[in-house]
Amino acid sequence: MSDEIESFVGTLLEAVRTRTATTPFTDTRDLDEATALQVQDAVVRARIEAGNPLMGAKLGLTSKAKMTQMKVDRPLYGWLTSDMQVDAGQTVRCADYIQPRVEPEIAFLLGRDLEGPHVAATHVLAATEAVFGAIDILDSRYAGYAFTFNDVVADNASSAGFVLGGTPLDPYGIDLRLTGCVLQKNGELVSTAAGASVMGHPAAAVAWLVRALAARGMGLQAGQVVMAGGMTEAIPVAPGDSVVASFDRLGSVEIAFR
Repeated sequence: MSDEIESFVGTLLEAVRTRTATTPFTDTRDLDEATALQVQDAVVRARIEAGNPLMGAKLGLTSKAKMTQMKVDRPLYGWLTSDMQVDAGQTVRCADYIQPRVEPEIAFLLGRDLEGPHVAATHVLAATEAVFGAIDILDSRYAGYAFTFNDVVADNASSAGFVLGGTPLDPYGIDLRLTGCVLQKNGELVSTAAGASVMGHPAAAVAWLVRALAARGMGLQAGQVVMAGGMTEAIPVAPGDSVVASFDRLGSVEIAFR
């Protein structure tokens, strides 16, 4: 690992450890996408070496709402480790994060490996054991969620936590494009969306991920979870908040924060 990459990685890991936001790297330094991906790899490797095995992957910025919110123009991905998993019904401590936000997503549990440069949505559906309603917990390590595309790639796509819930279904039993979601916070409606908001079809988002990984000689494995990307804008949460994401046919996912 070069001294430059080691410096980037050290800054991000320290931000996580101390729960203190840092400034975007690109404010003062050059950071291209290739280097950002190497930083991401090293950050994830450090989590795995600390005893938190890889659980899957997540997509980010897959909807126009999220691209607009974060002022970027294409999707990205990050990785999920076991310490990020939140069981349904578990209360989440805001103090474990820097500036937590949440968004509703559709998640895929893979029954078969997925790899290669020509994977399409149909291949994703055929390889999926079940789909779930889910909530993604985001936590940017950059103050105020202010960053460039390469900054957030390095920061593992703001990955912080995820919870699967509701009613898992065979993906062939549901049209994920038309799967609606209602997001509520403290009993008040925040946003609504449908699966089509995620790159036209959530499985198309996962296929994009597989193709992107293939370009790096990587793939996804059976048993991994893939979060297809936020259906709505992410919303901030604080102690005392309760968030519910209700999905057509996939049921509801709820997280309470303290």
